[in-house]
Amino acid sequence: MSEHMLICPACLTKNRVPGARLQQAPHCGKCKAELLTFEPLTMDGPKLDRLLANETLPLVVDFWAPWCGPCLQMAPVFNTAAGEMKGKLRLAKLDTEAHQAAAARFAIRSIPTLIAFHQGKEVARQSGALSAGQLRQWLQTIQR
Repeated sequence: MSEHMLICPACLTKNRVPGARLQQAPHCGKCKAELLTFEPLTMDGPKLDRLLANETLPLVVDFWAPWCGPCLQMAPVFNTAAGEMKGKLRLAKLDTEAHQAAAARFAIRSIPTLIAFHQGKEVARQSGALSAGQLRQWLQTIQR
């Protein structure tokens, strides 16, 4: 039986979750918060580092900024995808304006940029706004 390590979005505690339970709304063993939500996680540099070092589910991060028109246009599509991919992928957003050091570390040159990570390593990157169909297709290539 496969097992996954998930970081609690509320308290950042590591949680072991059997693969069969990913679709059953698992909760944090420490703070009881829901581990997998229907919305993208909000990231900062340290939180992203914690997820990259410990998560076993693939993580897709949307590097965006509040002044970026294409980012705002794609936001509802990304939010919907987070719900659709719950338990298969973890989706997150990082505001490059507020967290410039984290954006620089990942060489973000244009926004929106999506980066997919698996077990802490970058496995795919996509720049530019995507439609719902394009995003769904790109995310399917990342699922393992």
